[in-house]
Amino acid sequence: MGEAVKWTMKDNPTATIALAGNPNSGKTTLFNAITGARQHVGNYPGITVERKEGTINFRGTKIKLIDLPGTYSLSAYSQEELVARNFLTNEKPDIVIDIVDATMLERHLYLAIQFFELGMPVILALNMMDDARKQGLRIDTDKLSKLLNCPVVETVARSGQGKKELIETAVKHASEKKQEWVPLEISYGAELDLILDDMSKIILEHQFMTDRYPARWIALKYLENDTEIIRYGRQNGKGAEELEKISKKTKEHCIKTLKVPPEAIIADYRYGLINSILKQDIIIQEKTRQERINFTAKLDSLLVNRFLGPILMIAVLYSMFQITFTVGEIPMGWLESLFGLISATATLLIPEGLLQSLVVSGIIDGVGGVMGFVPLIAIMFLMISFLEDSGYMARVAYMLDRVLRIFGLHGYSAMPFIISGGIAGGCAVPGVMATRTLRSPKEKLATLLTAPFMPCGAKLPVFLLLIAAFFTEYKAQMMFSITLFAWVMALLVAKLVRSTVIKGESTPFIMELPPYRLPTLRGVFIHTWERTWQYIKKAGTVILAVSILLWAAMTFPGLPEQQANQFETERLSAISTIQNSADRKQALTDINNLEGQTALRYSLAGRIGSSLEPLSQLAGFDWRTNIALVGGFAAKEVIVSTFGTAYSLGDVDPEAADTLSSRIAGDPTWNKFTALAMIVFVLLYAPCVVTVVAMAKESSWRWAIFATTFNTALGFGMAVIIYQIGTKLFI
Repeated sequence: MGEAVKWTMKDNPTATIALAGNPNSGKTTLFNAITGARQHVGNYPGITVERKEGTINFRGTKIKLIDLPGTYSLSAYSQEELVARNFLTNEKPDIVIDIVDATMLERHLYLAIQFFELGMPVILALNMMDDARKQGLRIDTDKLSKLLNCPVVETVARSGQGKKELIETAVKHASEKKQEWVPLEISYGAELDLILDDMSKIILEHQFMTDRYPARWIALKYLENDTEIIRYGRQNGKGAEELEKISKKTKEHCIKTLKVPPEAIIADYRYGLINSILKQDIIIQEKTRQERINFTAKLDSLLVNRFLGPILMIAVLYSMFQITFTVGEIPMGWLESLFGLISATATLLIPEGLLQSLVVSGIIDGVGGVMGFVPLIAIMFLMISFLEDSGYMARVAYMLDRVLRIFGLHGYSAMPFIISGGIAGGCAVPGVMATRTLRSPKEKLATLLTAPFMPCGAKLPVFLLLIAAFFTEYKAQMMFSITLFAWVMALLVAKLVRSTVIKGESTPFIMELPPYRLPTLRGVFIHTWERTWQYIKKAGTVILAVSILLWAAMTFPGLPEQQANQFETERLSAISTIQNSADRKQALTDINNLEGQTALRYSLAGRIGSSLEPLSQLAGFDWRTNIALVGGFAAKEVIVSTFGTAYSLGDVDPEAADTLSSRIAGDPTWNKFTALAMIVFVLLYAPCVVTVVAMAKESSWRWAIFATTFNTALGFGMAVIIYQIGTKLFI
């Protein structure tokens, strides 16, 4: 063992526990099982990586539980790995629970060995023990605990089995280990050990970063060419230059003599240690189970089949849309009726004037138009969560790699596309963030630029609105076609940029395929609720604020006094000259509607929309549509809320059309090709403001601005082609 580093636990009855582990180890499922609703989601300071934090009280101890990003190692190969490492070394949790897939011990223990080398107190949670038993595996946890010198607890995260024992053991072990962290020293062969000793002496002599890391661990990171440690070292004291010279010389020697770099030798020795432990009868394969057919392999032979797999994948995706519309129509109708009732009630209770217009047209009709799609969004999220938790999503990425490679992308590009809405209903912001899993900067940039083409949850209300207005009989087919079109455009644009502005070779695809599992209802519902709540919260905050601003822009400065008087004169004339009450009512409605439309044109938003009309009419977009599309730069849901406000302000006879989609369908300026052009433009044009900021953080403002302008130009060009060809050939 190495030098003792005194990192003490607080004496008060509180504990900070970090949950760590490989992706697909069940870490987040276990976190949800322990914390339940007592959790919140944010981002790490200054970084777009998601941070989940929960609190529980356990026998008088207040526990803060941190769900770290999934990571395969503690090297700075990805932002997730860097975030996990920095949290552990900077915030120094009292204990780390390493969640390990019991069916893949050798692979998952690699991360645990690195925790031991840092010296931090660790508990091993052998998760998915039910799967291990089904495969005929018996694990001697007592012997494993002695050999690793850390507690080992068996768990089944999906059912919550073992969670109480795990927390109890964690609190006890944290209390026992509170005085010091003692790093584990592994032999990496006589030659490397001597070099590590020499580097450690230099590090200790200069006190080089020893306030954060053990000396030997720093030396290892230099030999592994850890760019973050090297960069940090150059900024923090003497010794950095000497350490870099030694590591460079060592690398040249290893490649010359062994034909492999030092990091490969270090990894081999770590796996050698793991194998030496596991060979001591830690894992016993029960004879009665040896002939058991591997369920995952059997399913993969069908679902990942070279020919049958893609067909089944398309069938699964199409079924999702069919189920969404079939099941979601009923609750969607309930919400439409509810908001209609709220709007009618507000109209009766609030005197006619600006306040009534703000509440009814600006807030209820604006936000209500977005909220009405919550049932469809929730059903879509529910099915996506099921596919993710079952392990099928990883297979989708695996199958898509063969296609993506043709267009200069990578198999890992599939996940940012899917998260962004490749299976309709995602969000471009986490999709853009997910591009950091791509090691190649050029593949990452091409993925980042094209991921916003996907039909995210913000665009869905627009598509659903127009489909309900013009393609009622083909709802599922239309949504499926929109999704396929998004993929086609993303791939074609990726090929374009990879052949021109972002040239470079593709990197090989390596991805762990997790075993298939039956998701728990609790896990699926938690994931669904998290995503749906984000949508609802956005509608109640950002969309509400933008809707009110747009209402003001569509209301002021109002009609000139002369024109207002003219409309009033026409109303008085209709009342005095038309004898039939029904005809009189219709005449007054027509005058009021014309006044509303004229007032809308005179408003600030109307003037902006009208100024764009000479260009936008090439795609069939009138001034009112322009207002909605300009608002969509802030957030795509605003398009629907703006239509709700605009058509509410312009149509004062709610009995004429009871839903927004029917009002649009009845507008003579709209037809099916206008709707198709609108769908394509919304799909492709500039990402929302939040996505643009995320793109800038992941790349640069230059590329974020490029995406905004290029995507808008591409979307408009495609919309013009669709509208012009469609109207000339078919209308």
